[in-house]
Amino acid sequence: MAEKMNFQDPGFTPIEPDPQYILQVNGLKKYFPIKGGMIGKTTGYVKAVDGVTFNLKRGTTMGLVGESGCGKTTTGRTILRLSGEKTAGQVLFNGQEIYDLSAKELRALRTKMQIIFQDPFSSLSPRMPVGEIIGEAVREHNLVPKEEFDDYIDQVMDNCGLQSFHKDRYPHEFSGGQRQRICIARALALNPEFIVCDEPVSALDVSIQAQIINLLKDLQEKYNLTYLFISHDLSVVEHISDAVGVMYLGNLVEYGSTEDIFRNPLHPYTKALFSAIPVPDPTVKMNRIVLEGSIPSPANPPSGCKFHTRCAYCTERCKQEAPVQREVEPGHYVVCHLYDENA
Repeated sequence: MAEKMNFQDPGFTPIEPDPQYILQVNGLKKYFPIKGGMIGKTTGYVKAVDGVTFNLKRGTTMGLVGESGCGKTTTGRTILRLSGEKTAGQVLFNGQEIYDLSAKELRALRTKMQIIFQDPFSSLSPRMPVGEIIGEAVREHNLVPKEEFDDYIDQVMDNCGLQSFHKDRYPHEFSGGQRQRICIARALALNPEFIVCDEPVSALDVSIQAQIINLLKDLQEKYNLTYLFISHDLSVVEHISDAVGVMYLGNLVEYGSTEDIFRNPLHPYTKALFSAIPVPDPTVKMNRIVLEGSIPSPANPPSGCKFHTRCAYCTERCKQEAPVQREVEPGHYVVCHLYDENA
């Protein structure tokens, strides 16, 4: 517990539960220790998630985008309490701090919070038939009576575009798109309220991607699901998301509605990211913003603003002082010194 206090920002203000949000994340940090020497002494920390704050309304989708290694997946896993203890911050799900729950209380909550993994093949047991993969947790949590179990699994599979005769087949007998449908059915079978979609379509070809995205949207409409959608593909995020968060080196540098973010990106990193979106018109000249250098190490991030080593607008203040999150437009937040005067 002492370690948590050491990493809490001095200006951290705890938030109160707000019933309009299913998920409230406030100043979330997740550091991984770097061990070294003969006795395995901690020599430093990888700051995978370093002060992420956002709110998510029930029945909506938030897209989380950024370069590889920026902390998107770790954010999703930390919210679900799948990466051990958090380092600092708050995660309120339906008004409850999930890191204050006992093992028994957390087990009861597991049915309400699910995850769809990036690689459908490695997340499915090759030794289990599909019906057992989807139904294992349903049976474990006693969600339906024993006599209704088979019919319930058939219904879940049908909702996800799978046939009932697929129950006795094994994952290797399915295509990539069908495997991802199995992963979605496994999550949906527990009747969740919130699902972290960790790049669910990145391993699929474009035509299958569209089918899976449309399936996720249909299921959201039918069951009032809430998604945290992690992706590299900005066009997919624009299509499925109601709000977008842009991550860089463990920080959420910009956050707002999808319309606002794509219409008027504010942070220099967001502008560079969006300039890389291909336009399907050969007559349109692309104004590509090319960032110099590579993403710094999260084990030794730059002082001040973490983006200053690659930013064209960098000032001396950026090198010394870390910016704070500001609301530039209603519901549109940015972490950048360029917008101090608009605060």
